[in-house]
Amino acid sequence: MNTAVVTFPGSNCDRDMMVAIAEVFGTAPTQVWHRDTALPDRVDFIALPGGFSYGDYLRSGAMAANSPIMREVKAAAARGVPVLGVCNGFQVLAEAGLLPGALMRNAGQRFVCRDAQLKVENTQTRFTAGYDAGETITIPVAHHDGNYFADDATLDALEGDGRVVFRYAHATNGSRRDIAGIVNESGTVLGMMPHPERAIEAAHGGTDGRRLFESLARSLAEAD
Repeated sequence: MNTAVVTFPGSNCDRDMMVAIAEVFGTAPTQVWHRDTALPDRVDFIALPGGFSYGDYLRSGAMAANSPIMREVKAAAARGVPVLGVCNGFQVLAEAGLLPGALMRNAGQRFVCRDAQLKVENTQTRFTAGYDAGETITIPVAHHDGNYFADDATLDALEGDGRVVFRYAHATNGSRRDIAGIVNESGTVLGMMPHPERAIEAAHGGTDGRRLFESLARSLAEAD
């Protein structure tokens, strides 16, 4: 199975993401630099990790969204290749137009770094099939710009289409309707602020993130 992790200047969770993918998928992903103009042949899954791309200058993810490799990420997403953006990766996906809305400074202008309880809202995606509907899971968060914003019409559409897949169980950063993760219309692009790649080993404090990668790996294997 061919997987890829995109690294931007300022990414700092790329290694965590690569370790998580290798652990669950059984093969190491290809690390792709933001200036690259091609993804691995027949790529099956692309991950955009957390961090502070370009130092978060301008807006978080805004400059990374225009990196050369993002043309290929968009093209792959259009073909239905699953794409996961975590934290800064979520910001990049929103800035690139692959997901609606925007990520703003947290309410209270405070960096939030702690475990967060999430309610699983939709288990009908390739990323969440391994969870139980309505289940509460614990995933770490670490961000300053995770306050999800969209207008009421967009939020109503997201809710109506089941595209809100994770919601904070408790107010965390000011996100509208406590949204923590959303998918695109086809359910193949997931953006989320919490870090599932930091919750795949019990020794690290929890394994609730592992099922996200397992769900996707199982879905890809069944599609072969």
